[in-house]
Amino acid sequence: MLKVKNIHFNYGSSKILNDLSFNVEEGQLCGLFGPNGCGKTTLFKCCMNFLKYHTGSVVMDGVDIKECSIEDMAKIVAYVPQEHKPPFPYLVKEVVLMGRTPHLGGFFGISRDDKEKAWNALELLDISHLAEQPYNQLSGGQRQMVLIARAIAQETRIIFLDEPTSALDFSNQMRIWNLMRKVKDQGITILACSHDPNHVSWFCDKVVVMNRSGILCQGPPHDVITESVLNDVYQDMCSVRSFEGIRMVLPRSVSARVG
Repeated sequence: MLKVKNIHFNYGSSKILNDLSFNVEEGQLCGLFGPNGCGKTTLFKCCMNFLKYHTGSVVMDGVDIKECSIEDMAKIVAYVPQEHKPPFPYLVKEVVLMGRTPHLGGFFGISRDDKEKAWNALELLDISHLAEQPYNQLSGGQRQMVLIARAIAQETRIIFLDEPTSALDFSNQMRIWNLMRKVKDQGITILACSHDPNHVSWFCDKVVVMNRSGILCQGPPHDVITESVLNDVYQDMCSVRSFEGIRMVLPRSVSARVG
């Protein structure tokens, strides 16, 4: 569903991405994980055609994105930013309906079918009760769920999420990740950029781990979120422990106290 092959990208003379390759299968939730400054955001933007990579290829749903117009891309991939605060007090139902924009046709505009698909997205995420509320008056967690609903209403087979839980409390973090699992169970492929090793370990089907040299490793979370990999990423700061069957990444100072 998503094939990234031998991507190279420079900012001027500074090499940011050097020969990066990975695949994400249909219906997978894949975490893009690594420290600040390793190029995750740049790779994210290259995959969405926001930045023009120098060599290599990105293929989504069988289409090379270099051959895609903006309109074509909007029918292939939906994007959920880290934060979004619109200047106007749109209602939640209006924000979600904006996801139908790539499918609107000419004179007739918004159809009953468009409205139905927007409403179905709200119901899938259990936020239809927010439909008549102003989007800019919601909490951060509620706004994030509305943006995910908008992406679902867009009816693409791939969704990109940039740090979807970075500003949320623990309850809303768990809710968003569980919602992403629910969405991917609909057959939608998801690439989510994250700084939290526990989140990608608990919820993702696959993890692509980056460091400042490029892609360090990739595969199922159990195979790649390990002490040896994390110590390479964070310079010997992490331990991986199991508590009641749940693997958890801890700082070494904390893991020493808990045994």
